[in-house]
Amino acid sequence: MLHFDDGRVEEGGGFSEKTTNNRMEMQAALELLKRIALEPRRSGFTIRTDSKYLIQGFSQWLKGWKRKGWKKADGKPVLNRDLWEALDQARLPGVAFTHVKGHSGDADNERVDAIAVAFSRGERPVLTSGFQPPASRPPDAADPMDFAPPRLNRLLTRLETADRWAAGGYGLTMAELAQLVEMPEAELSQRQQPWLWRDWQVLPCLDGCWRLRRKSLDQHR
Repeated sequence: MLHFDDGRVEEGGGFSEKTTNNRMEMQAALELLKRIALEPRRSGFTIRTDSKYLIQGFSQWLKGWKRKGWKKADGKPVLNRDLWEALDQARLPGVAFTHVKGHSGDADNERVDAIAVAFSRGERPVLTSGFQPPASRPPDAADPMDFAPPRLNRLLTRLETADRWAAGGYGLTMAELAQLVEMPEAELSQRQQPWLWRDWQVLPCLDGCWRLRRKSLDQHR
């Protein structure tokens, strides 16, 4: 999502099979850097993201990786080298990344997350391109969730996130799963077998991570 000083907004998105959440965040940043390179920018232009991996890699780790021949401190190869090299090549002077906490009610962050979830489901969300005044949407076209209590909006975000993780087959750490299902890590550590959370099966993996699988229709009956 790109905001212009004159009120214009541009949204974008896409989908790639067999990818990871980190690669999607990096690809989005790369496309945005390419886009804003074509526009005049005022000083202090920032790119906001909820990915600390992206921020730290871009601003702190890249120089060391290149100096060490794209090896990490433990000697292992740097993951996602192709995208890190592309991001380094697309780097723009005076453009910095800043962190926004995910699922914290930030309107822009919630919007781009919803776009990503839609693409991960194979959907084609309607994307904004152009000037969008606040009152441009007629009342009868308003999203019912606009009027829902904040707590329900936050729940919807968590459910959409769960669907996104399940669709991508991504693994969750104990800490990440605890945050998603709002359950203490100590309680989760006692669970050794698959269990159900809302519309998903929570499956333990041999690598110590957890994966989500959406329940079948038969399981709903």
